Amino acid sequence: MGSSLIKLISIFFILITIFTSQAASQSDECESESNSSCNNKSAALPLKLIAIASILVTSMIGVCLPLFSRSIPALSPDRNLFIIVKAFASGIILATGFMHVLPDSFDMLWSPCLTENPWHKFPFTGFVAMLSAIFTLMVDSIATSLYTNKNKAGIIPEGQVADEAAVTTTQGHSHGHHHGPKIGTEGSQLLRYRVVAMVLELGIVVHSVVIGLSMGASNNICTIKPLVAALCFHQMFEGMGLGGCILQAEYKFLKKALMVFFFSVTTPFGIALGIALSKTYKENSPTALITVGLLNASSAGLLIYMALVDLLSADFLGPKLQGSIKLQIKSYVAVLLGAGGMSLMAKWA
Repeated sequence: MGSSLIKLISIFFILITIFTSQAASQSDECESESNSSCNNKSAALPLKLIAIASILVTSMIGVCLPLFSRSIPALSPDRNLFIIVKAFASGIILATGFMHVLPDSFDMLWSPCLTENPWHKFPFTGFVAMLSAIFTLMVDSIATSLYTNKNKAGIIPEGQVADEAAVTTTQGHSHGHHHGPKIGTEGSQLLRYRVVAMVLELGIVVHSVVIGLSMGASNNICTIKPLVAALCFHQMFEGMGLGGCILQAEYKFLKKALMVFFFSVTTPFGIALGIALSKTYKENSPTALITVGLLNASSAGLLIYMALVDLLSADFLGPKLQGSIKLQIKSYVAVLLGAGGMSLMAKWA
């Protein structure tokens, strides 16, 4: 399965290369930076360095908060407050896909710097986002099937036996098959959490690098200043959503640490990469617009699918929320607050 995924990703980047090689700029302005008073390379560099440090810290705080929640009884995964906080974070991830990544892709692929044919003749953003959502469903489904067949006896959580019994009591249900062990049901649920955590991290990492690259390559101090604050907010709460998934997946310490590390460093890495490429990377060049636009579209499809199907739908149609209308209403309010707050941030980022 790993080799087939590599082949699909390779085909995607080959297609990007083919399209970008056929693209042509319609004016010299598309290849050069604006002479606006906001463009100040020497003043932009300190802001970018501040952004790297602040985004790194806020990302780590956001993704680590849920992981330390076991020491706070009210925030344990089987408590109502955890469900509400996770719904809030899921709303943020949903709004990130719809309000940030998808519109950016539309703007890039409909840019006047791209040729009329084919970029203005076909809605590539919607098409790629749709394919990305279908591809995510395929990976989600096949990965679950493969791991389920490989672990038919069930997966034992990488925690204490007492925790296992508690999770089984709250999440597992036997459907009347009292003769079978509950570990099988619990293992199946745990497997889903692990697949969700890995796929969600992949989508977040892709768009985080793209966001960082755009900021690092820009010398517009008028946009960088508000963007730093917006990205800190974005990374913290998006990290909370990912951290909740990592917590429920019950990985060993090393795997948790690796997932936290990659989430935390991707945006700062993107900014550093953008700074390094600022002399050659032009955000309005056809190559940059097409590459980043297609990556944003694919990332948007993945994030929207994950937020709606694997996070919100899985929780709201699950036994815990279905058993309490009051908890459902609180969770819906949390989703609206998360999505609304992130949508408001679209004004600056």
